[in-house]
Amino acid sequence: MMRSLIPLIGFWLLLCCLPDASDATYLKYKDPKQPLGARIKDLMRRMTLQEKIGQMVQIERSVATPDAMKNYFIGSVLSGGGSVPAAKATAETWVNMVNEIQKGSLATRLGIPMIYGIDAIHGHNNVYNATIFPHNVGLGVTRDPELLRRIGDATALEVRATGIPYVFAPCIAVCRDPRWGRCYESYSEDHKIVQQLTEIIPGLQGEIPANSRKGIPFVAGKQKVAACAKHFVGDGGTVRGIDENNTVINYNGLLSIHMPAYLNSIRKGVATVMVSYSSWNGVRMHADRDLVTGFLKNKLKFKGFVISDWQGIDRITSPPHANYSYSVQAGVGAGIDMVMVPVNFMEFIDELTRQVKNDIIPMSRIDDAVHRILRVKFLMGLFENPLADNSFVNHLGSKEHRELAREAVRKSLVLLKNGPSADQPLLPLPKKAAKILVAGTHADNLGYQCGGWTITWQGQSGNDLTVGTTILNAVKNTVDPATEVVYNENPDASFVKSNKFSYAIVVVGEPPYAEMFGDSSNLSISEPGPSTIKNVCSNVKCVVVVVSGRPVVMQPYVETANALVAAWLPGTEGQGVADLLFGDYGFTGKLARTWFKTVDQLPMNVGDSHYDPLFPFGFGLTTKPNKY
Repeated sequence: MMRSLIPLIGFWLLLCCLPDASDATYLKYKDPKQPLGARIKDLMRRMTLQEKIGQMVQIERSVATPDAMKNYFIGSVLSGGGSVPAAKATAETWVNMVNEIQKGSLATRLGIPMIYGIDAIHGHNNVYNATIFPHNVGLGVTRDPELLRRIGDATALEVRATGIPYVFAPCIAVCRDPRWGRCYESYSEDHKIVQQLTEIIPGLQGEIPANSRKGIPFVAGKQKVAACAKHFVGDGGTVRGIDENNTVINYNGLLSIHMPAYLNSIRKGVATVMVSYSSWNGVRMHADRDLVTGFLKNKLKFKGFVISDWQGIDRITSPPHANYSYSVQAGVGAGIDMVMVPVNFMEFIDELTRQVKNDIIPMSRIDDAVHRILRVKFLMGLFENPLADNSFVNHLGSKEHRELAREAVRKSLVLLKNGPSADQPLLPLPKKAAKILVAGTHADNLGYQCGGWTITWQGQSGNDLTVGTTILNAVKNTVDPATEVVYNENPDASFVKSNKFSYAIVVVGEPPYAEMFGDSSNLSISEPGPSTIKNVCSNVKCVVVVVSGRPVVMQPYVETANALVAAWLPGTEGQGVADLLFGDYGFTGKLARTWFKTVDQLPMNVGDSHYDPLFPFGFGLTTKPNKY
């Protein structure tokens, strides 16, 4: 009898010790009905150190194989500037690429989805056929928060069209010196305008509910994207405008000029904040624990995640990567939650693992980082909808979005001069004329018109990079069919004299650039721009349209030009320029940057004691639209 009971008792003991079948299938963190805190807590208690560190890693798509995602539990992937699945890739191709990478993440033990990020700083600018909006330097002119919200909304839809849920935008730098190569990424030298235009964040992410706790991120679902306020903090205030350099300013100055827009961004639920390459009074921001943890996280109560810039921790040392162990310790210790490695991720994973195991970096710091990353992923619905589909592909470069960009162009242009006097204006130009000249390097060059961060990191020349309307084609579309339009990029004086043009439109400016490659000590327009202005404007009535990422040296040409327009970097919708030149709409834009006389005056911002500009902050002539 006992012999027959023993196997029976063993069987019941075995049953008692087995986990509940329902427990095996039910995972609290996967249940969207559970409170956010409970989901995060449940998931984190299941995670190993390796899985936690993986969440803190962002790698470039070129190394993001499904195996890498699965074996190293990678938390995030990005496309660097110009990093695309194929030349002129369709939205469907992008969706397929993102999903293939995501499947690697979903195949891990816990199935934590990765978050894919991309620079969408003036529209979805890496992607062929996307709507390219004016760069921020032009949008600042509009002083129109509602317009910025609509641009954010359109950008979010176009980014989601390619299967991507996260953008490294907006840049809320306050550029205090136009010699800085990133000045076009800044809305204004005035922090109040930058603060106003953080309204792009609710456009990108959705309107934060009224009862939300301060600092909690918010992303409103599948049509919206997580945003990133950047670059924390003081990136626009470096000495002589040198990129990634040192911002020398006292604590009150930092807080009153460079910090305010971060308060607005956090109140609006911004999901992430990117740290600046620059230093503040000699301390690298990527290593500044007082500002990243002490101020941003503790004082401002920011509850999203903090991300490094590209190889940002490497650049804590000079030269970069000179002491990687120190860089990892300083960067993660400062409060950076996700590190944009972006290629040699094994080195970062091994070093961070070593430091945690040796109690150099406390486990509490890792848990804080992972908690924040998971909070954003849960809040934006990434666990429920990790894979993208093709339902938004028709939004990419849609007619509606291009019309919005055209409106933004119209509102961003500034009329600096209009004829010899107010009662003798040159603009608006007559649509009906015998023969007109369009000249200049930037008149028929879509790449120049869009600037840096367009298709590639540095931008490019020519009309084959994406879909859009050059200023020359916009002029041809606008004038009367009987008006002959002659295009000559750089005509000599005899050509201009002999052709008896009714008037001329000269479009000149800067070539494309990004980041440190745009740093300039002379801020001159590129050749042959000056000679084109001289040859044309000395011989026929002309309007000069300046296509540039910032104010440039114009004092020598103001007298020669009959009219002068600052068009900034208008993007793909050049028709917006013609809308104003020919009077279909009136000029309304006012400078959001001081236009200097000479570079010797720099830095010079509104309110400075030595303020003596060519055109002051807030200047802009207006015109009324023609009534046809």
